[in-house]
Amino acid sequence: MVKRPMVRQFLEDAFCGESKAHMKYSIFAEKAEKEGLHNLAKMYRAIAYAEFVHAKNHFIALGHLSDITENLKSSIEGETFEVDNMYPVYLNASEFEKEKEAERSNHFALEAEKGHIVMYKEALEKAEKNQDVKSDTFYVCPICGYTTDEPVQDKCPVCGAKKEFFVKF
Repeated sequence: MVKRPMVRQFLEDAFCGESKAHMKYSIFAEKAEKEGLHNLAKMYRAIAYAEFVHAKNHFIALGHLSDITENLKSSIEGETFEVDNMYPVYLNASEFEKEKEAERSNHFALEAEKGHIVMYKEALEKAEKNQDVKSDTFYVCPICGYTTDEPVQDKCPVCGAKKEFFVKF
C-alpha cells in the first residue's frame, strides 16, 4: 500500500480519472453500437476495459481492496453516504434550479441506491457466516438503475419502465 501523501493523492486522482474514462468510453460504445458503428463500439469497449485495468491497479496500490466483509462494509458506507447526504442535496439543488433532467437523474439514483444498501446489508450478514447471497440472478432497470434479485412483476417501481427492458445478470 502506498503511504507517501503526495503519491497517494496522485493515485487517488488517477483512480478517479481512469474510472471516469472507463465509464465515459463505455457510454460512448453504447451510443456507437446504437448508431450501427459496431467496430467503433468494440474499440471503445476495449479502451474502456484498459481504463478499468488502470483504475483497478491504482485502487489496489492504494490499499482499498480488502476481504469480503470489509468490502461490503465499505459498499454500505458509500451507498449510505449517497442516500443520506449526497443525493438529497443534489436533488434539492436540481429542484430549486428547475433543472428537470438533473432532478430526474438524481431522483432515480437516490431511489436505486436505497435498494443497494439493503442488498449489501443482507450480503454482509451472509458473508459474516461464510455464506454466499441466496440469489444467483439479478435484474437492473436500464433507465434508473433500480436493482433487485426478484423477478420484476410488471414495471419498475422507481421509473415505471416495462419489465422487458430490465437487464438480467
